[in-house]
Amino acid sequence: MAQLYFYYSAMNAGKSTALLQSSYNYQERGMRTLVFTAEIDNRHGVGIVSSRIGLSSPALLFNRQTSLFELLEKEHRTQPVDCVLIDECQFLTREQVNELSDVVDQLDIPVLCYGLRTDFRGDLFSGSHYLLAWADKLIELKTVCHCGRKANCVLRLDAQGNAVHEGEQVVIGGNESYVSVCRKHYKIALGLTRKESV
Repeated sequence: MAQLYFYYSAMNAGKSTALLQSSYNYQERGMRTLVFTAEIDNRHGVGIVSSRIGLSSPALLFNRQTSLFELLEKEHRTQPVDCVLIDECQFLTREQVNELSDVVDQLDIPVLCYGLRTDFRGDLFSGSHYLLAWADKLIELKTVCHCGRKANCVLRLDAQGNAVHEGEQVVIGGNESYVSVCRKHYKIALGLTRKESV
């Protein structure tokens, strides 16, 4: 029975690497996968899922207007689809997450979504919000803070390397713009720690 999976983490935890490995595992067994990525994220070229360790794959693009159920139903009728993999799933809309649940429930195709849980302000992205609510399986991929603790927060950096807490939710960037840290160092970097009482 197909399920909807949400693999989430802070940045640089290997989400794209895990997606590409999962897709390869299906393909190695003669199964057809469809890989999607957000149109807005063109850091590695348009329509490409790329990992920091050098793996990459062509991908179909989605934006806020893409009807994923309609597209996948048509593809599945043309040639059966064995698995759908979505990179940068935090950029999905509520309706698109709902459509992906229909792909699972009505077309019986597993859907594996990979993305960030929260933004640099600590707020949920829309896609992440609804995947946390509706996914059958939630899997946290872990990365580490510079102190060795689990990094579960993302800091956005300005041009001088200082942490910022305000601005647009979506600014596409890599290691020059973002760093994953633990909650403690997130609060310290943004000056959000409580003063100790005497």
